[in-house]
Amino acid sequence: MKLSVLITSLLITTAFSVKAQTKSKVAVQKSSIDSVLNQVLKDQHIAGFAVAIVKGDQVIYSKGFGYRDLENKKPVTPNTLFAIGSSSKAFTSSLVGLLEKDGKLKLDDKATSLLPQLSFYNAEMNNQITVRDLMAHRTGLSRYDLSWFLFNTANRDSIIKRVKYMKPTSGVRERWYYNNFMFLAQGMIVERLSGKTWEQNIKEKFFDPLEMTRSNTDIETFKNDSDAALPYTVVNGNEIKKIDYYNINGMGPAGSINSSVNDMANWLKVWISGGYFKGKEILPTNYIREAASSQMVMDAGLPNKHNDVFLSNYGLGWMIGSYRGHYSVEHGGNINGFSANVAFYPSDKLGIVVLTNQSVSKVPDIITSAIADIMFDLKPVDWNGEAKAETEKANKANKELKKATIISNTNPSHPLKDYVGSFENEAYGIIKVTLENNALRTILGEEKILLKHMHYDVFDPKSVDKNGVVDTAQSNLMFNFSSGVDGKISGIGIFLDGSEKPVMFDFKPEVKKLEAKILENLVGEYMLGKTPAKVYLKGDVLYVSVPGQPEYETVVVDEKTFELKALEGYSIKFEGPSGKKATSMLLVQPNGTFKATRKN
Repeated sequence: MKLSVLITSLLITTAFSVKAQTKSKVAVQKSSIDSVLNQVLKDQHIAGFAVAIVKGDQVIYSKGFGYRDLENKKPVTPNTLFAIGSSSKAFTSSLVGLLEKDGKLKLDDKATSLLPQLSFYNAEMNNQITVRDLMAHRTGLSRYDLSWFLFNTANRDSIIKRVKYMKPTSGVRERWYYNNFMFLAQGMIVERLSGKTWEQNIKEKFFDPLEMTRSNTDIETFKNDSDAALPYTVVNGNEIKKIDYYNINGMGPAGSINSSVNDMANWLKVWISGGYFKGKEILPTNYIREAASSQMVMDAGLPNKHNDVFLSNYGLGWMIGSYRGHYSVEHGGNINGFSANVAFYPSDKLGIVVLTNQSVSKVPDIITSAIADIMFDLKPVDWNGEAKAETEKANKANKELKKATIISNTNPSHPLKDYVGSFENEAYGIIKVTLENNALRTILGEEKILLKHMHYDVFDPKSVDKNGVVDTAQSNLMFNFSSGVDGKISGIGIFLDGSEKPVMFDFKPEVKKLEAKILENLVGEYMLGKTPAKVYLKGDVLYVSVPGQPEYETVVVDEKTFELKALEGYSIKFEGPSGKKATSMLLVQPNGTFKATRKN
């Protein structure tokens, strides 16, 4: 009897001891995390950030640091909203996973068969590329990010049509190239097969059942929230500067979710548990396993500076790696003024989310790695110190970076008015150049731009803020205007998305409409020597044809002058009394002007 009491007493004492040790360990971990994060806030020149840590189905740490509004000293809280950028991608791919569960598609279905609006550069790509290829960034298409970033529109059909003009960098599944358009395509497939918008699907399938009550996909809702972070960037090495929000609505499925760390903790619980939240299935376990497993090699992924950090693969909306002996699944996010990282370690039942209000910040990665070291009882790496040293080195290099050489005493080859007009690249969009106060101007994205003459026909685009102040920093997007054989401005060459050659934007003549009666007076057969030239209408468009040649569509210049759309430097000009049938037609070509008289 006494022995039984003694054993029971020992068990109770041991249980209390283990529990006390666990509480003590957690307290030490939290203290260590607080210390590291406060140091990061001090060293990384960041307005603010928030962090949440999930262990199993419990949030064991949730805290804000710094300010969501630096000027007014409004602090970040665990409920503060941040844009999570590309950390949204796992949500979009998960919607596709749910469609597969419902039998509405298979991941290896041909993408173009599910989305008629989607067409690739050639028939081979159209026939080969599957939904899984879209999800794993293995289509062979490089980023083309400035296509949507500088030429944004809320019209998703309009944006996805640009894919047809994007030249592949490699064959399908040969190399990994990140491409946001492929996640737009997934979102549009979801819309088509569900009959609801991507935004509605995200709310109904994830936000509502996961009790993510703070989260949204709308920029106006985000901006008007009483606990929303303002967007910032760092300039001149250490100066924190407030910038404008960016509306990514058109490309929403690739990165328009706004959330808090408390809400994102519930999303992490789903992935840690194998698809469940509070006992209810949110995602199929088999989809979780596929999405968090390697589908494509990103790069070699060999150990570099740190021997225990390696592997660089991509799953379905997630990046896969090995972090110091622990299988890691994560995805970052960047959009103007915000950076994020959402990570989980399946074998350890651990999840970490870090959200910041700073552009292209290293802070989410620093914090994720530092917290992982503490939670895994690893010898800590000074990730913060390494990042600080790298930033200082980069800042020094930027100061020493030579500006592009300006050739003095040169002038534009044309009067400024000749550079005015619209210039189009079908994979990107339209640049409209205007002349205001004797200066060329345009708009890129939502930014007003002053085109400052650099030399010859090269202009340096300068951002102009709301107060009319011009940014003095030299751009890397020089506008190089080119001329055609007729001497007229014919296009703009710009180095975009790291291209080795300039991306050409061709001059797009303004479409003018003429009254039917004016056009009818030009219709007829004209004789160029013994060769007949027919002029006729298709709808309200004038066409010209000569035997042995294709028909030529024309573009209106004025009531008497028309350019041949397919032939640069070629035009026709009609002669005759105003208001009556034309008596002759001049064919203007680079090698001369030839007259054809009316036959009938």
